[in-house]
Amino acid sequence: MKVDWNRITSSLGLKGQTAASLQAFKKRNDDARRRVNNLSALPQTVDFQAYRDQLKNTTVVDNIEKEMKNFSPRTYDVNKQIKAIETFEVQAVKSAEETKEKVDEELKSLHATLDNIDKTRRWEDITTDDVFAAKPGWEKRFEKMMEKGIWMPPGYKEKFGDLSVM
Repeated sequence: MKVDWNRITSSLGLKGQTAASLQAFKKRNDDARRRVNNLSALPQTVDFQAYRDQLKNTTVVDNIEKEMKNFSPRTYDVNKQIKAIETFEVQAVKSAEETKEKVDEELKSLHATLDNIDKTRRWEDITTDDVFAAKPGWEKRFEKMMEKGIWMPPGYKEKFGDLSVM
């Protein structure tokens, strides 16, 4: 079966490490095909008579010839492995798409945060009205604190130190 490697890379939009791994696999595949072709071109018959003429113990050659005639290479059913690879491939693509969606969502959130930071007014430009508009319940809370003579929120001194004049 002929594999169109360029089509695989472009249709799946592979980049970076994945594309490099695919190219490395393609190179190994090409090398293996080249080796098979080279070995197929070599003669596949053995001249046992030449060995019988050179060796004194011809029973060894007879035994090897007998084994060669009885030898048949094993065939393997690779359909299970192919199905497992296809299943893994489907799962890997699905996982990659999910990861891409999560990354896209995170990027949108980060861009929104950056835009918010860029548009934020300086601290000196913020008024109490702006704070009370952002946190509606705070105005009443601060009014009650001022009525009681409390000028610092609870825990402020512990967190930021005492700002009173000595």
